[in-house]
Amino acid sequence: MSRRKAREIAFKVLFQVDQVNADPEEVFGYLTGENQITELNKGFSWKLIQGYLDHRHSIDAKIQLLSRDWSLERMPSVDRNIMRTAISEILYLDEAQPVVAINEAIEIAKTYGDVNSSSFVNAILDKVYGERES
Repeated sequence: MSRRKAREIAFKVLFQVDQVNADPEEVFGYLTGENQITELNKGFSWKLIQGYLDHRHSIDAKIQLLSRDWSLERMPSVDRNIMRTAISEILYLDEAQPVVAINEAIEIAKTYGDVNSSSFVNAILDKVYGERES
C-alpha cells in the first residue's frame, strides 16, 4: 500500500470526525481493517490524524487566515479535511516532504472533491509551505 492510501485513510478519518463527531480510533480501525495497509503506512496515517487532533486549533486558524474569502464552516468539508491532513504533515511531521504532501493532497482533492477543489487546496497549501520556508 502506498503513502497515498495512508493519506487517504487519514483524510477519511478526519472527514468522519468533522461530519459526525466520530471516534477517530474507531474509524481508523475500521478503515485500516478494510484496506491492505502495511504497519509502516498505518503508523504514518495515524501520525497525520494525531497531528491534526493535537494541533487542530492552530491548523484551522491557519486555513481560516489563508482562505480570506471562505469561512472554515462554509468551505466544502472534503477540501477542509484534505487541507487539515496535509498541513498536519507539512508542519508537524518530522519526515515531511512538503512538495509531495501538497501533490498528494491535490490528487486526493481531484478524486473526492468538486471541480474547484484541487486548485483551492493547492493555493492554500502553497501558502502554508511558503510560510514554513520563510
